[in-house]
Amino acid sequence: MRRHLYGFAGLVLFLLAWELLVASGLVESTLLSPPSSIPATLASEISLGFWQKMILASLAHYSVGLFLGSTLGVIAGVSVALFPRFDAAQAWVARVLRPIPPLAWIPFAIIWFGVSETAAAFIISIGIFWINYFTAHAAVRAVNPDLIEVAVSFGHKSLFRRLQKVILPASAPGILSGIRAGLGQGWMTVVAAELFGITGIGQRMMEAAGLLATQVVIVYMLTIALLYGLSDIAFVTIQNRVLRWQR
Repeated sequence: MRRHLYGFAGLVLFLLAWELLVASGLVESTLLSPPSSIPATLASEISLGFWQKMILASLAHYSVGLFLGSTLGVIAGVSVALFPRFDAAQAWVARVLRPIPPLAWIPFAIIWFGVSETAAAFIISIGIFWINYFTAHAAVRAVNPDLIEVAVSFGHKSLFRRLQKVILPASAPGILSGIRAGLGQGWMTVVAAELFGITGIGQRMMEAAGLLATQVVIVYMLTIALLYGLSDIAFVTIQNRVLRWQR
């Protein structure tokens, strides 16, 4: 409780300092709107229907990108870690592709899919894929070989049985941590994925920035933070239930 109180007090002080900074004239309100303007702006966006529309649009391609990036990343990471020769063969391919940011794929996304939600989902999935790929790969490689030998001695000689009984349960904490990190990475990529004209939070932010409506930009920045916070809380709840066997 004390920790939460300190956190709340820190947030209040931050907002107060922000408000005073703008009220003092050190920063123009057109460049940075004060926190006191946010509630009215949010109410206006909701009444006009923009807020709901942008959230639903962003959630649509975010969900697809999250599912594809997480699923393919985990499957690829686990598969590569299980076969050392395949791991060695693809190592340099991964090193070449991994540093390329999702934004660099925008031209190809437009060429391949056009200006569409599919293109946005593709860009989002790339950033999420690599996080899950490397965390799943590392989690499987970190499984204690002695556990696998014990499983074999108890009759679990097939790869599928070892996956089911030892490898996946032992690597689950690392894999789930990667999926959780992907939740945040996905929201960071959403705005970038919508910059080239796809309906969503990022597009609305760019429109508002062009009109110097910084209060609208801040509303959607806080909206992203809220959506991430809710998704993270939901995922942690699921994660705790999945891993309760460890307690």
